[in-house]
Amino acid sequence: MEYGQVVSGIFLRRPNRFIAHVLLDGEETVCHVKNTGCCRELLLPGVRVWLERSANPNRKTAYDLIAVEKGEKLINMDAQAPNRVFAQWASSFEPELTAIRPEFTYGHSRLDFCLETPGGPHLVEVKGVTLEQDGHTLFPDAPTERGVRHLQELTEAAGRGLRSSVVFIVQMEQALDFAPNDATHPAFGQALRQAAAAGVQVVAVNCRVWPEGMEVLGSIPVRLS
Repeated sequence: MEYGQVVSGIFLRRPNRFIAHVLLDGEETVCHVKNTGCCRELLLPGVRVWLERSANPNRKTAYDLIAVEKGEKLINMDAQAPNRVFAQWASSFEPELTAIRPEFTYGHSRLDFCLETPGGPHLVEVKGVTLEQDGHTLFPDAPTERGVRHLQELTEAAGRGLRSSVVFIVQMEQALDFAPNDATHPAFGQALRQAAAAGVQVVAVNCRVWPEGMEVLGSIPVRLS
């Protein structure tokens, strides 16, 4: 997955979850934040951020904030990137893939993907991970009732004999492992463990990240206990 025209700037502040003020070429610029999560540990005044220029000249904000430097790590924080990356990687994840159907409605939820295979459908929900502590990655960074509902739908599907997976796309390199963030949202961790016990495949992968793009590197351990 690659972006178009990318430039770097210095983060100044984030007055709300949708916009950020960035110092770009010596001028304060308002840009769109492509992640509505907290990202408090990432968006600190003075850090270097990476912006993609919009191809739409009529937009109110000319740039999207897509990545941020955290120490020596470059972290992609574009909330749309994990699904784009997974769609490109799907045939590696599911070798028998014959078709991919995004935004698949199942039960009362819209799951990210239904992978069609000769053996039947494979339901997949994708979650992007940007929270890191000493190399260990966690999800979510804020309570997500929607995320819990998705896991419950996958659990129900697995109980009906449907192949079901939740894939955590870690939007950085050199991640040691992944675990649910029980301190922030215990219900999500509980739902993830129940899903795994019911037969839902839980996968985490880290990614190679550069300012202009991101791609899957490989699986990392998942810690559920």
